[in-house]
Amino acid sequence: MKESYAEYVKHYSKDLPASLVVFLVALPLCLGIALASGAPLFSGLISGIIGGIVVGALSGSHTSVSGPAAGLTVIVFSAIAELGSFELFLAAVVLGGALQLLLGFAKAGIIGLYFPSSVIKGMLAAIGLILILKQLPHFLGVDMEAFGEMAFADGEGGNTFTHFFYALQHIQPGAAIIGFLSLGILILWEQPVIKQQKALGILPGALLAVLAGVGLHLLFRSIKPEWAPNSEMLVNLPVLHDMEAIKTALSFPDWSGLANPLVWKTAVVIAIVASLETLLSIEAVDKLDPLKRHTPKNRELRAQGVGNMLAGLIGGLPMTGVIVRSSANLASGAKTKMSAVYHGVLLLTSVMLIPGLMGYIPLASLAAVLLIVGYKLSKPSLYRQQFRVGYNQFLPFIVTIAAILLTDLLTGILIGMAVGIFFILRANYQTPYHYHGEEEDEAQPGKRIKILLSEHVSFINKASLQTTLDHLPDGAFVTIDGSRSTEIDPDALELIYDFQTNAKERGITLELIQIPAPTGAGGH
Repeated sequence: MKESYAEYVKHYSKDLPASLVVFLVALPLCLGIALASGAPLFSGLISGIIGGIVVGALSGSHTSVSGPAAGLTVIVFSAIAELGSFELFLAAVVLGGALQLLLGFAKAGIIGLYFPSSVIKGMLAAIGLILILKQLPHFLGVDMEAFGEMAFADGEGGNTFTHFFYALQHIQPGAAIIGFLSLGILILWEQPVIKQQKALGILPGALLAVLAGVGLHLLFRSIKPEWAPNSEMLVNLPVLHDMEAIKTALSFPDWSGLANPLVWKTAVVIAIVASLETLLSIEAVDKLDPLKRHTPKNRELRAQGVGNMLAGLIGGLPMTGVIVRSSANLASGAKTKMSAVYHGVLLLTSVMLIPGLMGYIPLASLAAVLLIVGYKLSKPSLYRQQFRVGYNQFLPFIVTIAAILLTDLLTGILIGMAVGIFFILRANYQTPYHYHGEEEDEAQPGKRIKILLSEHVSFINKASLQTTLDHLPDGAFVTIDGSRSTEIDPDALELIYDFQTNAKERGITLELIQIPAPTGAGGH
C-alpha cells in the first residue's frame, strides 16, 4: 500500500489536471443522461459522484472512469415507465448492483476477453462519431435534446442527422462564437508549440476553453444581450443550500418492490447490460493506455456492484465504466486511478458549494471539449489502419460502427460481434490442419501425405476435415499428426477413426501420431 500511496503522490501533478478535464466532461453528461432517462436531475450527479469516489477507489483500473451511462438511458426510461415509480426502480438498481457483485465473485469478468479487437475499436470509433454529431447542436447553440444522449433516433421522428441539419439552420450567434473560440483554444493546446512550454502545458486546454466561454458569455450579457446564451444553453444545477434541500433532492428505494417480478426483471437486465458495457469499456480503455496496463475484470465487476448498490440506496442512476470520460481521462494525461477519485470530489464540491457559479458555463464550451474527445476516438488514421490489416478485421470494424450509429450501443456491438464471430469461425473452418503432400518413391509406391492438425480442432472443423479425407487418393500413405494439438473435439476424433476403418478398403495406409482414442460419439 505504501508503494501505491507513493505512486499517487508522485503523479498528483498529472492526475489532478486530468480530473479537471474529466469533471468538465462528466458534469454535462451526468445531467443530460438523467434528463434523457426521465429521472430526477440530481440522480445523474449522484451516480457521477459515487462512480468517481467509491468505484474509482475500489476499482483496479488505473484510468477508467465510472458514472451514469448513456447506453442505459433507454433501459432506465422504459423501466421507470413500466414500474410506475422511480422509487421502485431504485430497488431494482440496488438488486442489480448485488447481482453484479455476485458476478464478480463468480469470476464472470473473463467474458470481456472474448470480444474481438476489431469490434472494440469499432465501438470506440462509433462513440467518437456519435459524440461529434450529438454535440454539434449544442456547439452551435441549438437546445434540442438531452445533452450527451447517444441514441441515433429520438423516438419523435428525428435522428442524429436531422438534428444536425436543423442545427445548421438555427444557429445562435453568441453560442456559436463561444463554441468556436473554445474549440480554437483546444486545438491550439494540442499543438507541439504549446506542449513544449512547461508552464502552458500544465494548464488543461479544456479548463481554459471553459473559462474563455464563461468570459465571453459575461461579455455578451454586458454589451450584446441578444447574443448571450439563454438559461437552456447553460449548465443548470440544483441549489443545495441546507440539509432540507439535500433531503429533498435525494430519493430512496421502495422495498415493497422485492415482491414485484418486474423489479427483479429490471435488476437482471441492469446487471447484465451494465456489466457488459463496463467490460467492453475496460477492454477498450486498456487498449488506449500507453502503459498497456490490464484491469482485473472481476474486481471491476465487484466495484461496479458496490457502486450501483450505493447509488440505488440514495437515489442515483445505474452506472458503468464509461469510455467517453475514460478516454478524456487518458487523453488528459492521467496516470493513476486517483484522477477518477478527484473528479468525483470535484463533482461533489461543485454540487454542494458552487451550483450558482456553474450556471455561467455555456454548453457550447463543453460541447467543444467533447468534439475533441470524439475526434480522438475516431481519427481517420484508425480507419486506414484497420483497412490495411485486412477485410476480416475491417468488415467487423465498419459494421460495428454503422450498426451503433443506426441503432444503439448494445445492439450495434452485438451485430459487430456476430460479424466478427463469422470471420473467426470461417478462419477455423479453413485452417484446422496443415496438408503436406509428397510424390511416391520407388521403395514405397503411392503418394505420401501428412496432415498436421492445429492446436485446437473443434466440431466447426469437421466438414473441412471430412472433405479432405474423402478426396485423398486411393493407395496413398497418409499420416495424421496430432502432436501439436492440445484439444481435439470428439466429433473430429470420431471422424478420424471412422476414416481409419474405411481406409483399408481404398488401399490407404494410415499412420496416427498422438491421436487420442475416442471415448464415444460426441463425448470425451
